[in-house]
Amino acid sequence: WRREFAAASSSAKLVAPLGCLVSRQKHTLPDLPYDYGALEPHINAEIMQLHHSKHHATYVNNLNVAEEKYKEALAKGDVTAQVSLQPAIKFNGGGHINHTIFWTNLSPNGGGEPKGELMEAIKRDFGSFANFKEKLTAVSVGVQGSGWGWLGYNKEQGRLQIAACANQDPLQGTTGLIPLLGIDVWEHAYYLQMYLQDMRPAKSRVEFLHRLLKWHHFYFNTTLVVVSVAYK
Repeated sequence: WRREFAAASSSAKLVAPLGCLVSRQKHTLPDLPYDYGALEPHINAEIMQLHHSKHHATYVNNLNVAEEKYKEALAKGDVTAQVSLQPAIKFNGGGHINHTIFWTNLSPNGGGEPKGELMEAIKRDFGSFANFKEKLTAVSVGVQGSGWGWLGYNKEQGRLQIAACANQDPLQGTTGLIPLLGIDVWEHAYYLQMYLQDMRPAKSRVEFLHRLLKWHHFYFNTTLVVVSVAYK
C-alpha cells in the first residue's frame, strides 16, 4: 500500500518540475513496471518497445532541449523566444506527463471491475460500470485526430468526470481534473499491431477501445488513494 501511495504521489507531482527551469535535473524516461511483452496478446512487445523507448523518449529529449532554450531566453530577458518555446514545452511536457501516467495504468494482471470506494464513486457519478465504459469509449473515439480520453477527479465538485484532451495536452494542466485513467488515442499506441493482424481483431476504433477498456488496468489501489486524498 505504501509503495502504491508513493507511485500516486510521484505521478501527481510530475507537473511541478516543468515550471522549475532555473535549477533542475533533466527529465528522464521512466522504466516500465513490467516487461515489453507482458501485455501480450493485447499489446505486443514490439508496440510497447516502440511506444516507450522511441515515442516517449522523444518527448523527454525534446522537453529537455526546449527547457534549456527557455532557461537561456529567461536569462537574456528574451520574451519573444520564451513565448515561441511554450508550445514545444506544452506538447513535449504533456507527452512526458501523460505517458508516465499511462504506463502505470496498464498491468499484465489488470482487467475486471474496480472495488470499494472507486466502484461506489463510478456508480454514483455514472450509474453503473457499464455506463462508465460506454461514456469513456464514446469520448475517446470522439477525439478528432490524436489525443487522450481521461477519467479524472473534479476536486471542486467532488465527483469523477470524463474528459478528452487534444494532442498531448495534460489533463490537470488544461482542465484542473486529477488524472486517474488515461487512454492514449494516438495511432502510435496501436496502429502497427492492427496492421500486423490485418485488422481482424479490431474492425473499428470503437471495437478496439472496447477491448482496451476490458483489459485496461485501473491501478485500483493507487486510484483509491488519490481519490481519498482528493476528498479530504
